[in-house]
Amino acid sequence: MDGEHAAVNGRKRSHPPQRSHHEVADALRSRIRSGELRPGQRMPTQAQLADEFGVERGAVRQALRILQSEQLLTNVSKGSPATVAPIPGKVPTGPEVPPQPTTVALAPRISAAFTARHVEIDALCLTAVSLTLALGEPLREIHAGRIKPDRIDVRVLLPSRDIDLAFPAPVAPSSDGRLQRRWLAQRNAQGQVLRHNLQALRSTHGIDVHVSFRALPFTPPVKLYLLNGSEALFAYYTVQRREQEVDSEQLETYDAEGTRSMLFAFEQGAGLRDTTFVEQSHLWFDALWETISSELLLTN
Repeated sequence: MDGEHAAVNGRKRSHPPQRSHHEVADALRSRIRSGELRPGQRMPTQAQLADEFGVERGAVRQALRILQSEQLLTNVSKGSPATVAPIPGKVPTGPEVPPQPTTVALAPRISAAFTARHVEIDALCLTAVSLTLALGEPLREIHAGRIKPDRIDVRVLLPSRDIDLAFPAPVAPSSDGRLQRRWLAQRNAQGQVLRHNLQALRSTHGIDVHVSFRALPFTPPVKLYLLNGSEALFAYYTVQRREQEVDSEQLETYDAEGTRSMLFAFEQGAGLRDTTFVEQSHLWFDALWETISSELLLTN
């Protein structure tokens, strides 16, 4: 074998480093949501996927089962290749739906929010990477001319660059600041992409867009998304001890994987408990925005 193989999209590429089944699922999910893998299309065989991603077939099967549980794939078995679901990514909503990973639950709810004439999104998070990813589908819908809000208001609360983060942080005391600098670069990059993608709608589609950022004086232990004043999506950042490569060196760290955090959904009008949670979440967010947060510049 020449060390190269055909990827799912037909391109040639060298074998990547060993990946986890979650990373394989993330990559395939992205291809389905982007339309690269179309509804009704048969997936490559498990052997082909294992070869492409440089993993064992067991990891591929686990990844496919994850996507099947998210209603993105059908016919997942050890035999014939799986098939992309007829309506990929159609995730049910409502107060009775159980919590789901952020990568699964956030995008369809953001898309639903963008069908309103006035879109309002408030977010409190660590880097805004989940929000930036979730905005992909409604932005494509706007560019395709299928939806067009009159106005979009987005407010984002992120940790300040001037604090010592509780996470990500090295397990052993350190003063070199490598993890902080990497987080800051990611925070700024995601924020800049989010702001650019939304503000571009003003010139391309004539939509009234406002995007604002404020800095928090603490590391948020939770993430919160408030949609159109009627829905609150809440998840915990679960901190774990793990080894990461930072500047070509293995480092023991405390960190959290926000994109896989389980997202709990609360809707106004779905009962006293849900309505009160949504209202109190808005009060909490507004209080942080108007009191102890400060100006945030997306620069290093």
